[in-house]
Amino acid sequence: MANALPPCLLLALLLLPLALPAPHERGLIFNLDTGELCLQSAQCKSGCCHRGSGLSLARCAPKAAEFQACSPKSIYGVYYKCPCESGLTCDADKTIVGSITNSDFGICQDPRSSNGSR
Repeated sequence: MANALPPCLLLALLLLPLALPAPHERGLIFNLDTGELCLQSAQCKSGCCHRGSGLSLARCAPKAAEFQACSPKSIYGVYYKCPCESGLTCDADKTIVGSITNSDFGICQDPRSSNGSR
């Protein structure tokens, strides 16, 4: 019996295929659709796990479009304002206090636009 797998490892190996999605299918942990509960942005198809307030549940949400409120990319993985769509930048006041308190919000701007600055 020296070659037997520990029970917890065996259980993890059995549950792993259920948690990982097939291409273009929703999974239990990753590849979540807009509106589904999440813990980290990496779980969402959109790349944004959004929370309305400190006490609300986080749900997957679409990224912010041009001229919408946004947050710069964060190490926390959960946002009060989603980061910008691809190709846009979040024109925010990036201070150390704002990044710690997750309150450094801005507006999505197209960097190629001539009127993109404030």
